[in-house]
Amino acid sequence: MIAAVSWVPKGVAKSLPSVADPPSKEEIEELIKASERSGEDSGSEEDDQEMDVDAAKQTGEVSQALAVANALGRSSKVNKSETKFDDIADGLQELDMDNYDDEEDGIELFSTGLGDLYYPSNSMDPYIKDEDDDDSEDLEDMAIKPKDAVIVCACNKDEFSNLEVWILDETSDGDSNIYVHHEVPLSAFPLCTAWLDCPLKGGEKGNFIAVGSMEPAIEIWDLDIIDEVQPAVVLGGIEEKKKKKKGKKVSIKYKEGSHTDSVLGLAWNKHFRNILASASADKQVKIWDVVAGKCDITMEHHTDKVQAVAWNHHEPQVLLSGSFDRSVVMKDGRLPSDPGFKWSVTADVESLAWDPHDKHLFVVSLEDGTVQGFDIRAAKSGSASDLKPSFTLHAHDKAVCTISYNPLAPNVLSSFSYFNPQF
Repeated sequence: MIAAVSWVPKGVAKSLPSVADPPSKEEIEELIKASERSGEDSGSEEDDQEMDVDAAKQTGEVSQALAVANALGRSSKVNKSETKFDDIADGLQELDMDNYDDEEDGIELFSTGLGDLYYPSNSMDPYIKDEDDDDSEDLEDMAIKPKDAVIVCACNKDEFSNLEVWILDETSDGDSNIYVHHEVPLSAFPLCTAWLDCPLKGGEKGNFIAVGSMEPAIEIWDLDIIDEVQPAVVLGGIEEKKKKKKGKKVSIKYKEGSHTDSVLGLAWNKHFRNILASASADKQVKIWDVVAGKCDITMEHHTDKVQAVAWNHHEPQVLLSGSFDRSVVMKDGRLPSDPGFKWSVTADVESLAWDPHDKHLFVVSLEDGTVQGFDIRAAKSGSASDLKPSFTLHAHDKAVCTISYNPLAPNVLSSFSYFNPQF
């Protein structure tokens, strides 16, 4: 399952990604401790009993396997002793020792060695491949060209979640080739992504992807590093879990400023490059400073899960948020206490998108399969606007999962549902 997709602008990715350094001893110990805490918190007495039963079963299976292996070992020894003399006879027959002294004419017993015996250097031996050639081929396979299209897919399969970094390149004959360049492991089921170029590790620009998941934490990964096992930055999340002695309830302590439920939507601010907005099932909208790694603003203007957020392309301080409470709210991120502007819609909000060609227009996709467009110049401050949408598209029979404008062609919009896309 592909839960979310993000494009990486062409030419941004590092031409030759770096290989991650192995984790230090301290990092490994911390990961082990975190895993142990997670296991202790999620367990119960019944689970422990089930685990004991499973362990006993596994022990029995191992013992049985060892017994079978020993039996096979003994039988193989018996078979080997029985066929020992036959093998020796076959070997002597192959050597043809009776005709050993009958050499063929023209054969030099002491040749120069330039035939099949040896070569003065490995470079002269056609059967030895230069290691530098292998290295150059590996480097060529890992290289990302400036014209390559890079796509990041957040995936889940059989309880394993990861990011897949896909490369779409065009060959000299005009054909296209698409393949997975590398993968990034994730700790939880992904729900949303947002690409950002904020230089979290120095320099002018970076190449990072923020991931929201079923957990309250937001992970930010460096796409220019391969085989990385830990995110570059983690925003929020669980600091500590404690299981009460009596009962099965778990006491959870969250990090300061963290969401307390799944992160459903993310939006990076292209003008204020250190700013990231997030929407959560905890009914909150948060604005993060990714460089400082902290939450600057928390807004609670919705009464149900917040599904999506989007920054205006032309007015970077203006933020839209859409919720399961069937409303869309526009606020100035600098004035979190201001009520802003509110529109009522006919169903749960699935996604939002500002028109990149007109700062006054936005569209919202809904759970009932429709896409509605609005003009903010007709909005009324404070309460929900009673104005009808500028247009309504009955795009799909099922929920419209996401929508996307074409940044190069005005008035071109794509919508996607569970079964088929529309343009």
